[in-house]
Amino acid sequence: MALWDRIRESASTMQTQLMAKKNELTSGAFRDASMAMCALVAAADGTIDPAERQRVAQLIATNEVLKNFAPDDLHRRFEENLSRLTTDFALGKVSVMQEVAKARKKPAEARAVIQIGIVIGGADGDFDKDEQAVVREACHALGLPPHEFDL
Repeated sequence: MALWDRIRESASTMQTQLMAKKNELTSGAFRDASMAMCALVAAADGTIDPAERQRVAQLIATNEVLKNFAPDDLHRRFEENLSRLTTDFALGKVSVMQEVAKARKKPAEARAVIQIGIVIGGADGDFDKDEQAVVREACHALGLPPHEFDL
């Protein structure tokens, strides 16, 4: 139970930090990187379960920070990234990780993308090792130290 509480607390803390920066997180690079991150977390184990796809899509639609963008546009970008990952996971992952890297130029946006990955991964109470691994890889793509996020 302690692990569940820690995951929930971490996701809650990340969401609070994101809300504090909401007005700064309006660029196209942040939007693209965030949707790529959501797709990577949803497909972290190499498959995309329909229930998980729906859950992540719902989280995207209801996340206050992402309300800076049109919901239909976010959903389309999320689905495009998922399509890349389902067509060929290894090749798709390279392409989707390049989308994540778009936020590298602005450290606040880069950190926010990682925080979104943690929020999405921890939303079901199980930020599993595969999800942690893709978020850790995203840290490297964004030039951020994974230990900053307890990864």
